[in-house]
Amino acid sequence: MKRILFLVFSIIQFSTIAQITISGKVTDSKSNPILGANVYLDGTYDGTSSNEIGEFSFKTSETGVHTLVVSFLSFETYIKTADVSSLKNLQIKLREDVNALGAVVINAGTFEAGEKAKVTVLKPLDIVTTASAVGDVLGALQTLPGTSANPENGRLFVRGGDAEETQIFIDGLRVFTPYSPAPNNAPTRGRYSPFLFKGISFSTGGYSAEYGQALSGVLDLTTIDKPDQEKTEFQFMTVGAGFGNTQIWENSSLSVNTSYINLQPYTELFPDRNTWLSPFQSASGEAVYRYSFKDNSMLKVYGAFSYTDLDVIQDNINFEDGFRFGLRNKNLYINSSYKNKLGNNWRIETGISFTNDNSTVKIIDDVINNTENSAHFKVKLKKQITNRFRVSFGSEYFISSFDEKYTPINSQEFNYGFDNNIFASFLETDIFFSKNLAAKLGVRAEHSNLLNEFTFSPRASLSYKTGESSQISLAYGQFYQNPSNNYLKFGNDFKAENTSHLIANYQHTKQDQIFRIEAYYKDYNDLVKFDTEIPTFDSNFSNDGSAYAKGIDVFWRQNGKIKNTDYWISYSFLDTERDFRNYPTTATPNFASAHNFSFVAKHWVEKWKSQLGIAYNFASGRTYTNPNEPGFLNNKTNPYNSVSINWAYLIDQQKILYFSVNNALGTRNVFGYNYKNTPDTNGNFDRQAVLPNADSFFFVGFFWTISTDKKSNQLDNL
Repeated sequence: MKRILFLVFSIIQFSTIAQITISGKVTDSKSNPILGANVYLDGTYDGTSSNEIGEFSFKTSETGVHTLVVSFLSFETYIKTADVSSLKNLQIKLREDVNALGAVVINAGTFEAGEKAKVTVLKPLDIVTTASAVGDVLGALQTLPGTSANPENGRLFVRGGDAEETQIFIDGLRVFTPYSPAPNNAPTRGRYSPFLFKGISFSTGGYSAEYGQALSGVLDLTTIDKPDQEKTEFQFMTVGAGFGNTQIWENSSLSVNTSYINLQPYTELFPDRNTWLSPFQSASGEAVYRYSFKDNSMLKVYGAFSYTDLDVIQDNINFEDGFRFGLRNKNLYINSSYKNKLGNNWRIETGISFTNDNSTVKIIDDVINNTENSAHFKVKLKKQITNRFRVSFGSEYFISSFDEKYTPINSQEFNYGFDNNIFASFLETDIFFSKNLAAKLGVRAEHSNLLNEFTFSPRASLSYKTGESSQISLAYGQFYQNPSNNYLKFGNDFKAENTSHLIANYQHTKQDQIFRIEAYYKDYNDLVKFDTEIPTFDSNFSNDGSAYAKGIDVFWRQNGKIKNTDYWISYSFLDTERDFRNYPTTATPNFASAHNFSFVAKHWVEKWKSQLGIAYNFASGRTYTNPNEPGFLNNKTNPYNSVSINWAYLIDQQKILYFSVNNALGTRNVFGYNYKNTPDTNGNFDRQAVLPNADSFFFVGFFWTISTDKKSNQLDNL
């Protein structure tokens, strides 16, 4: 009996001696205790949870080197590997998980939209339900702050920059000729249908080092990765017709979209200010093929073709018989991209795009024919090194060949053109110091073969989360862009134009609402100047131009706070002056307006099965030169005002009748004035107002979707 008691006592004593106590305290980065943190030795059943003051303590019989794990929701897991005997009185600070919901977003100068955007400012389908946009991507973006109203042009003018300073990409690959040509005072449209894109990134400044050859802005459109179902879509409109179809197979899918536009029936019903010798007509087609491999990599091939034809005589004070403008344009764009995860948190994105654009333009009796062939090759690697540090880098190569033949009436031919290759590399890091503080640091280097010039562009962004729903951001960047084709075709004695951006941003977001205000300053150098009325082969060119632009952009959007109502408000203030082109002195350019305001609202009326929409656009007057008064760009037009309305009626779940009127009040907007080349007998120059081709535009469309679930339609938010 004594032997048994001695054996039991020895076992108990040995067990007590062998057990080790592991203890410590768990707090956050501000030394606040964390209650309920899970604490355990990896690979064992030994562990506990922290108490209300963050302390923990448990015993283990394990010996030697082991791994202690401490985890808690919304915090990074803490891991410490050491001899268990040393795991006493630990002071453990858990860092917030920067990938958790509500983490800071690096967003200065950028509007995101789409399924992966953390903060959506403008949804892709807002494009087709914004009254003033008439289904055009560019038209919808012009209701955002940072853009200047140029309704007679239709292109994106961003923060005091010319339209050529904003570049457009599809799946990260350059679109060299994104706009359809158009006659004077007729707004161009983007070439691409909004129905094939899932996301939009519109940067009005301070954008990533991944993008180059843009001084003012970048628009990146992302095509749909995988359609949700097969469907067929029909569009019947007062200006033409369209057709779309999506097919899905086991690992692949194909979406096509085609349309034909002819304005002759419309202009016969609603005549405009032009005399049409041949009506405006266009035919276009797009297709996206997607293939998903077994390793979850994806190949996408996007192709688009468009054809535009017109011949018109426009009234002009300097041409007794009017100003004749004829155009025939053919455009082909092909884009192929591939994405794959390589393992060990590496990811590769690569692709190639090709553009062929041919235009034949007839101005009075002169004929201009030009052809541009351009390609973009790109490869990008990304790696998430840690939860707080990500890096991306890559290289790209641009090839451009431009040829132009000018044939004046009864004269010889003149041939111009250039070939240019640009090689670029970029490196960028995302650093998350905490859930509330993050930075993006990048650099871009480019070499232009034509200009024989090397440029170096540092860029940086910093974002700090000031509250649960608010944050501030700062950004700086240097940006370079080669002069436009209109100058390069006459020679290569140029430098790249450049600008620097400084941006400060505040953003406050809650469920279904967002407020953001952003201030910026842009400093331009090496802008192109010439000494003739228009750039010609005998112009004297230089890079002596300069400019500045500064301003404030404000955006507010709220959805659902007012029942069944979605609305947003944009305001931009712009102060800018330039000395470029043939300007004799520094002045505010005629494409920039100091104040721009947009209000867009959409309201669903259940009883009528209808969505009603309104868009109001305002822009203060733009400069023009009055030769009857001293000075250059010495006068301003009256402010621009336009109220547009739309109505979408749901006949059934897949049939929609759509009606819209642009400038419904018929406001007579003046974009500037043409003056006589010679004065009258009193020495005064007569003038003619530059007006839109039509004060208002009416649109009626019937949209019919046939889908697998018999529920989806082309306006999904109805």
